[in-house]
Amino acid sequence: MGGGPTGLMLAAELRLCGADPVVLERLPQVSEIPKGNGLVGQIVPMLDYRGLLDRFRAHATFAGPALRFGFGPLQLSLSRLGHSPLHIMAIPQRRIEQLLGERLAELGGTVRRGHELTGLAQDPGGVTLHVRGPDGGYLMRAGYVVGCDGAHSLVRKRAGIGFPGVTYPEISRIGRVSLPTAHLTRRGSAVTVADIGRLPVMRQVRTPRGTYSLAPLASLDRGARAGTYIVYTREEDPSGELAAPMSLAELHASARRVLGADLPMTDPQWLTKLAGNSRLAERYQSGRVLLAGDAAHLLGAGGSLNTGLLDAINLGWKLAAEVAGRAPEGLLASYHAERHPAGQRALLHTRAQNALSALVSGRHRQGGQPGGEDSQALRELFGEAVTRPDPLRSIKKLLKQPETLRRIGELIEGSDVRYPIPGDDGQPHPLVGRLAPDLRLQAASGSRTRVGELMRAAKGVLLDFTPAAAVAAAASDRADQVIITAGRCLTRPAPADALLIRPDGYVAWAATTGAPGPGRSLPGALREWFGS
Repeated sequence: MGGGPTGLMLAAELRLCGADPVVLERLPQVSEIPKGNGLVGQIVPMLDYRGLLDRFRAHATFAGPALRFGFGPLQLSLSRLGHSPLHIMAIPQRRIEQLLGERLAELGGTVRRGHELTGLAQDPGGVTLHVRGPDGGYLMRAGYVVGCDGAHSLVRKRAGIGFPGVTYPEISRIGRVSLPTAHLTRRGSAVTVADIGRLPVMRQVRTPRGTYSLAPLASLDRGARAGTYIVYTREEDPSGELAAPMSLAELHASARRVLGADLPMTDPQWLTKLAGNSRLAERYQSGRVLLAGDAAHLLGAGGSLNTGLLDAINLGWKLAAEVAGRAPEGLLASYHAERHPAGQRALLHTRAQNALSALVSGRHRQGGQPGGEDSQALRELFGEAVTRPDPLRSIKKLLKQPETLRRIGELIEGSDVRYPIPGDDGQPHPLVGRLAPDLRLQAASGSRTRVGELMRAAKGVLLDFTPAAAVAAAASDRADQVIITAGRCLTRPAPADALLIRPDGYVAWAATTGAPGPGRSLPGALREWFGS
């Protein structure tokens, strides 16, 4: 359910793996509302593993490692690490939806636009859906339903899945408007505004009265009109009425309060306001109903698209195998086991960012109460630095240390997640449970390729670099499920002598020379993920 980025990505993954999904989307066409302005995290390299990176990059204003990145009110100087662990892509959400829709159409899938789910009921054999379409209501029958229908997910509610978390007291206001007196500086890192002076762009700035950001739309959207900006404010405003439509005058007044000066703005193209939420579904599966994207998690400080799209890639091949009757026992259940902790990790850094903003403004509380989950997240990330007399200064000092900076960058990226792989008790190989590196390879025939190209079919991949291809024989009868490549690893040093990679790009098994029996546990790993 839901034809946003997560629903479209999931449908494409299901089609790649041989399933035939039906996507129901309430809106009649792709929304022009600028909900998101890009991708942040591991989904960027994952797009390459599905052959989509070049297509997306053609519509982006930037794609690659981030040299600097906002962490609440602070800036992470990731360029100090030499190689940034955090990937970003500046591209509007509507373009993401259009590109994923095109990809789904190429794979033979479709979206039923203007069709809204109004109810569902599941039984041991499947799920009955009540749908309202352009020509009236009708019933559908499905084996499984995945709710990709956003924060207010009807699927989640009808499945009886709780959505605990925090609603913050601040109100965020966002507008796409013209700033007639704003002029970008030569390097584009700031704007000069009449009667105010120089203001930074493309990052959140904390003032004594709240937070604001200014973003030239052209830096995020190649088709944007010159002089158009995304203006964002966030402030405590108990009198703010979320149900009432936001006006240009309301955004203007909020910007004046937060900046302490008048920011002239005209020609509103889009205006909205919302309360921040930080929530995680109690479970990602209830019988034949599953959740992904914002229906499963709200992160508050951003990163929802990264986490949601990775949900879809994790779930697609597992659900397709379940529908086809070829899934080994427990495969579909591993979706919750792997992605629910990933959602918790994503919440950890977004809640810590909110706590940092509270420190800057002097609000040592969350949700109107002392302490709370935000403060706990901050303590988990920065330990005793949070308890020192000047915690903000202590945290800034920690973020100058390369090991801390890298750890936070990997947390935002999502690359710190290690999936629990059955049978890897004791001392598993360092790659097991992690996204496979994009190794360069030379096959026995002499042809060259890389992991990113092998993953595009959404099948398992077995890489065998052992002499005489000693490992590959264990998978010789699985050519329909696993792509076998024997040869040389051109990336040095080679991280393993053999790797089994799942269809979602994560390493399920690895062996290194010197370990007892390099191919001995491979048959068990093949059965675990691909069945008998």
